[in-house]
Amino acid sequence: MGKIEALDHKKDTSASDNADDRKDKNREKTERRDKKENLRVFEGTPRPDVAKAPDAPALPVEIKPAPEPVKTQPRPASATQTDQQRPVIRTPRSWLLRRAGLIASFLCLALLPAVASAIYMIFIAADEYHSRASFAVRSIDSAGSSDILGMFTQASSGNTTSDSYILIDFIRSERMLRAIEQKFDVESIYAVRGLDYVYGLRPGLPLEDRLRYWRRMMDVTYDHTSGIMDLTVYAFEPRHSQEIARFVLEESEELINTLSRNARTTVLEEARQEITTAEQRLVQARTAVREYRNETQEIDPVEGARLTGQLISAMELQLAQLNTSLSTARAEMSEDSPRIRVLKSQIDSVRQQIDVERRRIGGGGAVTGGSSATDTLPVAGRLQRFEALETERDFAERAYTAALSSLESARQDANNRQRYLATFLDPTLSERAQYPARFLNSALILLALVFAWTVIVMAWYNIRDRN
Repeated sequence: MGKIEALDHKKDTSASDNADDRKDKNREKTERRDKKENLRVFEGTPRPDVAKAPDAPALPVEIKPAPEPVKTQPRPASATQTDQQRPVIRTPRSWLLRRAGLIASFLCLALLPAVASAIYMIFIAADEYHSRASFAVRSIDSAGSSDILGMFTQASSGNTTSDSYILIDFIRSERMLRAIEQKFDVESIYAVRGLDYVYGLRPGLPLEDRLRYWRRMMDVTYDHTSGIMDLTVYAFEPRHSQEIARFVLEESEELINTLSRNARTTVLEEARQEITTAEQRLVQARTAVREYRNETQEIDPVEGARLTGQLISAMELQLAQLNTSLSTARAEMSEDSPRIRVLKSQIDSVRQQIDVERRRIGGGGAVTGGSSATDTLPVAGRLQRFEALETERDFAERAYTAALSSLESARQDANNRQRYLATFLDPTLSERAQYPARFLNSALILLALVFAWTVIVMAWYNIRDRN
């Protein structure tokens, strides 16, 4: 029994769904018919069913009874949502309003501003003249190119890239602007011409605005391959642009010379300090040697020791001869004879002198009875002290010689690596105003406005379709 009821309910549901589908199709046909009717009315075309037909015999008309209304059940929620999501058919009036809105937005947002900017660029903007100069930062290097063209087309061994960027920042800096304002009357040179308030400089602006205006009225570029820099200065008079460009080159050259001079002074100052230290050490060593010689009363202890050795050798030879004579005399004479006593006395004296000299060389003790300070000092001690002083003096002399060589090398290196500004294209003098690019700027403004209008319209349509 339950299965039969379920089948009946299913049949009723399918029947109601079919009825809903038929009703949706009838509604769609009615809407399409109404749309065609509206289009015919808008275009002025008469309906085919009401067009005047030629005279024809009347035919009997068969009157059919009206169909009975179809009973429908309430539609489910899903069908209602489908009707809400179905696109709305727009009338020709809404189509015309939409097209008029697009045209009006194009006129207001793109065409009229483009026409106004073109009128301003062509009839109001003042003429601008430019002055162009080309230069490069180079260093003197003996290993560089030998031809004059290599000074500008080849990169030197010195690293001038950083100097070039320093120069670019200097040209665009406040320091350059202040120097130009001290040299020229900038407010009168770049004063507003007529109604050109866009390219003219208004008086009384703060430093930041004047710096922004200066960066707009000049352009400096750097080529990494050749190291060449191009400077372009704009002004309302050709003479002013040339004078300002020449002044910028002079200030740039002064900056490069200052940097090079400071670097050279720093290197040479360090080398001179080393020379001063080495010179003081050498003076102290030589003073110590001189004081030693004054104290010992001998110029060279080494030579004195050599002479002392020769003296001992001579006395030993003399002692040997005296011993030989004593042995010969003893064979012929008695011990009490005067000759033997003289020989013995001479042998004792020579032996004592040899012992004294040996003690002086070996440092066995102080020698008494000397007539000078040399006789009271051992030769070995004097020799050791002298060798220490002599070594210190030799080392000080070598250090001083190396410092002198370092100073000379530093001077040559500083001279070879000295930076300078090589200007091979002096500031030019324009005869015809080439700026601002009136037609090019007008075209670019028009393209930018059309692009912006297109983006706005597409965004509006996208938001409308999503809603």
